Amino acid sequence: MKSESTNETLAKSEAPKRLAFFERYLTVWVLLCMVVGLAFGKLLPGVTATLSKLEFGQGSQVNVPIGILLWLMIYPMMLKVDFSAIGGIAKKPKGLMVTIFVNWLVKPFSMALLAWVFMQHVFSAWISPDMAKEYTAGLIILAAAPCTAMVFVWSYLTDGDPVYTLVQVAVNDLIMLVAFAPIVMFLCDVANVIVPPKVLITSVVVFIVIPLTAGWLTRKLLLKSHGKDWFEKNFLPKFHPVMMWSLLLTLVLIFAFQSENLTKRWLAVLLIAVPIIIQVYFNSGLVYLLMRVFRVEHKVAAPGALIGASNFFELAVAVAITLFGANSGAALATVVGVLVEVPVMLSVCGMCNRTRHWFAATNAGVNTGS
Repeated sequence: MKSESTNETLAKSEAPKRLAFFERYLTVWVLLCMVVGLAFGKLLPGVTATLSKLEFGQGSQVNVPIGILLWLMIYPMMLKVDFSAIGGIAKKPKGLMVTIFVNWLVKPFSMALLAWVFMQHVFSAWISPDMAKEYTAGLIILAAAPCTAMVFVWSYLTDGDPVYTLVQVAVNDLIMLVAFAPIVMFLCDVANVIVPPKVLITSVVVFIVIPLTAGWLTRKLLLKSHGKDWFEKNFLPKFHPVMMWSLLLTLVLIFAFQSENLTKRWLAVLLIAVPIIIQVYFNSGLVYLLMRVFRVEHKVAAPGALIGASNFFELAVAVAITLFGANSGAALATVVGVLVEVPVMLSVCGMCNRTRHWFAATNAGVNTGS
């Protein structure tokens, strides 16, 4: 009886993990949103035009309905960030250092190079010079925002260390506060794309500083008054449907605002996807190999590779809309990131799981100071 019970436990632990229903079919939902948005834009052009002109102040470029929906997506993600866990990683910093190195010193610059090569040269026959610059800006914005929410899902699928993953996300959020705007401005300037500094800084404040602060205060107050168990099991789950519907409605509006461009330039979606896919595999592979070289445990290496590959597309969409408008090429480029995110990242998860034996010696405890 005891051996049977043990076997059952092992079978359960070895059973392949799966995404929740919504996350598993995210690409399908994005495609459906594209269809609905295009139909809305084509069948109701007057309503679409009115919605696209609603801004928080003249010239702000922050669309009212999209701005509200984006905030409803970003704030719940910030509720999950536990900055108190950062101190415990000081004893094994190598995994965190590799992640920071690739996320901030490799990823944005490699994407800027790929965007410049593909958008302004390889695909120049199909893309106008002005639109190529907007696509380039959108891709740079996408790469400069490391993943915050979905990375917890990818970490779960690869048996990642949840505490270490949380710390990697928390540190990235802190770095994003000071590094995101300068990196975007610098790379866009190099790519000859004009980005108004005031608008970019405003977008960072609105979509990073405010929700991060609000999430931290909410988390701190509720943990103190209701406890961690209530916060994680009762409070946080209530936001999942809010985030889900906010994301889908945002995409519907963006595709509605982009309906004219998409119907005339549908090829652009396929072209934009090329540098995004290359960037995902390049950065995830680089992080993963560096983790192996530095003998980091697989439960840290796999989530690190996934953080280095995926993007905080909600923030990227928000910033692109703020800087260039909801019907811009930059906004479209960030939305294509949403479209390819799930299938590509699932393939990276599969790669990490199939190569777990690469880290066998480290996992067995040969090097516990990773």
